[in-house]
Amino acid sequence: MNLQTYTLILRLLLPFVLLRLYWRSLKAPAYRRRIRERLVRDAPPTAPAAVWVHAVSVGEVQAAAPLIRHLLTRQPPLTVLVTTTTPTGAARVGELFGDAVTHRYTPYDLPEVVARLLARMRPRLLIVMETEIWPNTLAQCGAHGVAVVLANARLSARSAKGYARLAGLTRETLGRFDLIAAQAQPDARRFLDLGADPRRVRVIGSIKFDLRLPASLQDQSEVLRRTWGGERPVWVAASTHEGEDELMLAAHRRLRARVPGALLVLVPRHPERFERVANLVTRAGFELVRRSTRTPCTRESAVFLGDSMGELPVFLAAADAAFIGGSLVPIGGHNPLEAAAVGVPVVTGPQVFNFAAITELLVSEGAAVQVTSATALADLLGDWLTDAALRARIGERGRQVVEQNRGALARLIELIEERLPAATGA
Repeated sequence: MNLQTYTLILRLLLPFVLLRLYWRSLKAPAYRRRIRERLVRDAPPTAPAAVWVHAVSVGEVQAAAPLIRHLLTRQPPLTVLVTTTTPTGAARVGELFGDAVTHRYTPYDLPEVVARLLARMRPRLLIVMETEIWPNTLAQCGAHGVAVVLANARLSARSAKGYARLAGLTRETLGRFDLIAAQAQPDARRFLDLGADPRRVRVIGSIKFDLRLPASLQDQSEVLRRTWGGERPVWVAASTHEGEDELMLAAHRRLRARVPGALLVLVPRHPERFERVANLVTRAGFELVRRSTRTPCTRESAVFLGDSMGELPVFLAAADAAFIGGSLVPIGGHNPLEAAAVGVPVVTGPQVFNFAAITELLVSEGAAVQVTSATALADLLGDWLTDAALRARIGERGRQVVEQNRGALARLIELIEERLPAATGA
């Protein structure tokens, strides 16, 4: 497939893409707001931006946040455009940066749409987070003289197989990156095998190890812990997906047979699922407390539903153990480092291809364990929640892994700074 064929197919699919967006908006109304932005048919922003940072959703925004702060505070400071695909990502940008950056929804990957955005915003550098590889966006950046960096780049074996089916288009597209800053050697090798220029591929590590914990996190977690019931054992199921919540409830039922006072803090990945998950908990016969009600747990409370946004770090810091979701269903897992950084033992399922290198490192260092079933999860949690010394040892190993692997952000900033003078006309 070549670029022209790809573009034709995308044009034919656009009505269905918009229909899917409307369908998602039935559960999450935020999806139908600002739709014109995705086609760049809205009123233009008031000012251009020197650097465009693209981050799909909350996880990518969190990873990009230190880099964005650097761009905003360097001398001279830079104006920054941040694009996201999801409303939750947009909300997180607003929480972190307010009006300090311009936020827009990601333009659809059609040449005229991307060209309109570039003409309006006039960026000189695009920083793409992790795995977003859009052929027309890259082609238009090349045509408009915009340098492109793929930052914190990762590519699973599964994704690489998909890109390999479009070998010609993939090779052409990867060739448009000025820099691919890969998280690990296997990621770099997959990019090279698909046709990336070896002179433009660097292995720098994952900037997710450079997460910055808020100074108030410990105080917030202690306050929250008291509302959960003080000394009772607590585990978090973080960023769960469809089909996974039932497994968490099954594991919790088995766990409470061994540890009767255990509390499950259940945090679905997507806010449109909060109500459905609440109904699942109730139908399963567990007494439920919802974060949105700000009601303290009682001794009878068995499940605390984290139906709020931006509080997962506090939930993790207040807990005794954490299961990282998207890993007992074929989603690919989510970032386990937020839990490891606060010294909380981590358990995941086997489906961790989005964070394969990080998970492998945590497991090899004794800071995380992988399980394949709800039964195994419950049995492991039973061991952890009844042995404080064991939890402390595992949690400390996780904290050490995070500390020992910091530094990728500084390496990435150095590589980006090399491109900023030419990119910004300085």
